[in-house]
Amino acid sequence: MPIRRSHTPSALAALLVAAAAWPATAAESPAGRLLASNCYQCHGTNGRGPGFDDIAGKSARELYKDLKEFQSGEEGDGLMAAHARGYTDAQLMAIARYLARQR
Repeated sequence: MPIRRSHTPSALAALLVAAAAWPATAAESPAGRLLASNCYQCHGTNGRGPGFDDIAGKSARELYKDLKEFQSGEEGDGLMAAHARGYTDAQLMAIARYLARQR
């Protein structure tokens, strides 16, 4: 008995379209979350301690200002300065906004 393959290409195409769309919606994380994951070692998960300063829930403007001061060297040349220099202004703002939304 011969195998009918007339439906296989359209079924495969539909499956590929569905598979391509699925990860984009299921795996998305809040903006800035991945960038802020670098902060967790010292500031705790989502910036809520324990550790150094509790940065969760501070205003995005204040967090961004602090990060820019570290980036410029105004706050010395320690670990935070090294981290801050590794980000663009847009990335620093994304981190600040993400951490500001954490409670």
